[in-house]
Amino acid sequence: MDYASRRSQGGLFEGLYRVIMRRNSVYVTFVVAGAFLGERAVDYGVHKLWEYNNVGKRYEDISVLGQRQSEE
Repeated sequence: MDYASRRSQGGLFEGLYRVIMRRNSVYVTFVVAGAFLGERAVDYGVHKLWEYNNVGKRYEDISVLGQRQSEE
């Protein structure tokens, strides 16, 4: 392989290393922020999927829940 083809293959990873992983503080911040944002995205997606699959069965969907008729 010549130098130009090796550089084009490793250019993305080298740039990623230079921007994110060169300093430990930046890398740790990137990992913590990524974990937080990933958790929020998964939580939102699972919540929407659960609501979609349980339409009509949820507490909010039952209009007369908790109301008793008076026996007078």
